Amino acid sequence: MAIEESAAEKQARIVARARQEMEARERGYREQALKMYPWVCGRCGREFNHKNLRELTVHHRDHNHDNNPPDGSNWELLCVYCHDNEHSRYEDHIAAASGHADGDPQQQGATHNPFAGLKDLLGDK
Repeated sequence: MAIEESAAEKQARIVARARQEMEARERGYREQALKMYPWVCGRCGREFNHKNLRELTVHHRDHNHDNNPPDGSNWELLCVYCHDNEHSRYEDHIAAASGHADGDPQQQGATHNPFAGLKDLLGDK
């Protein structure tokens, strides 16, 4: 008699497999990019060597991590700081384009007015 896998176990197995596939994909394009480009941040110009190479990331110019052409045309090497800055700028751009300056499309301005009807409550006293 086979023991059925619980929902939590199934979810954990699926997440683990997705992470493994993502890491394998990242290793592939990261290794390619590091062979293709000099170990210099494309924004700030910081140079890297074997000791600090883990701080150099591969940035996808179109922000699509599945777009990995073999010629590397969608990649640029950025230090972790410039990479974080680039993604923050991109999120701000998307938020501004969608009309949500704070970046959260679910959050809207306050619609409740706590003083609505106050004049009626006070009357003409």
